[in-house]
Amino acid sequence: MFSEFNFKHYNYRLIIYMIALSVIGILVVASASNQDSATVTKQIIGVTVGFALAVGISIIDYHHITKLYALVYAGCILLLGAVLVMGHTAGGATRWINLPGIGRIQPSEFVKIGLIIFFSWYWNKHQEKMNMPVMIGMAAGLAAIPIGLIFAEPNLSTSLVVTIIILCMVYSAGISYRWIFGVLAVAVPAVALFIFLLTKGLIPFIHDYQARRILAWIYPHAEQYAENLYQQKNSIMAISSGQLQGKGLFNTTIASVKDGNFLSAGETDFIFAIIGEEMGFRGSIIVILLIGLVVFECLYMAARARDLSGKLIGTGMAALIGFQAFANIAVATQIFPNTGLPLPFISSGVSSLISIFMGMGLVLNVGLQRKMGN
Repeated sequence: MFSEFNFKHYNYRLIIYMIALSVIGILVVASASNQDSATVTKQIIGVTVGFALAVGISIIDYHHITKLYALVYAGCILLLGAVLVMGHTAGGATRWINLPGIGRIQPSEFVKIGLIIFFSWYWNKHQEKMNMPVMIGMAAGLAAIPIGLIFAEPNLSTSLVVTIIILCMVYSAGISYRWIFGVLAVAVPAVALFIFLLTKGLIPFIHDYQARRILAWIYPHAEQYAENLYQQKNSIMAISSGQLQGKGLFNTTIASVKDGNFLSAGETDFIFAIIGEEMGFRGSIIVILLIGLVVFECLYMAARARDLSGKLIGTGMAALIGFQAFANIAVATQIFPNTGLPLPFISSGVSSLISIFMGMGLVLNVGLQRKMGN
């Protein structure tokens, strides 16, 4: 099993970056939850189980896993279907299911990894025919089913993340620029038309709260959308108040945006606001730098992968971590509309933590089987 692995290529740098981010995550989650023991314990369990899975998966040949493509894809569809049929609802969305002996999980987090596995197999299998319309059409149809199920939860942000991941993988697979420019020629005016129709209330598949968040971002000074920007305004205030050094972890000063209850979802969607306030500009830059290094290592190993499937696994995980981290920070700083995406390795959420670590285990195995001479 290990005969083809060159363990001198095991990426210990990536291990160090993941551990550093996870430790920061535990500390910040503890502070954001006012040291709630249940929340902190869940975070520690998520990191511990996730890290153990990452190490275990890293010594399993990723080719054995991609060969299970049909089972992985079917599992993704079944899990997402179960959410809509028997899922747990909270905050107006149905995104979780309860599994016997495991507890509550968010399937869409694991589906991200499942689809990276599936499409790494798909494009490796059909790389000679990837620019044929039938291959593109089949891929679009296979992607549309899980994306549509995620969107129906409703979970617009995660469906967007999955779309970005798949598009990055298609680009990395070597799709013709004729397809790229053709899609852009359609997508740009389509987005403009979408925004115009949204302002007129003529997009039936967008929920009212989703529309208001998008419109609040487009028209930030409009009074009718002021309440939709409340959290983001407070997030910016928290980040700016941290200045260079921050107020310190676990601070309970009356001037704290966190402790003044001006910020909700501080453990998840707006955790970067807690980082900015308590760790300051320096702490924020360290977190961004560490995430950037993780993305770089994923791309570094993708560039040296033995085959296209390994390359696409690395690219998919780089896209997942890079875009999701950017989106989380962009929401906290009002660059993006308000939406719920966790900050990889840091935000509270066992499903998110474990799924990310599982994906990184695959990347580590890709690195173990790099091309000769690399």
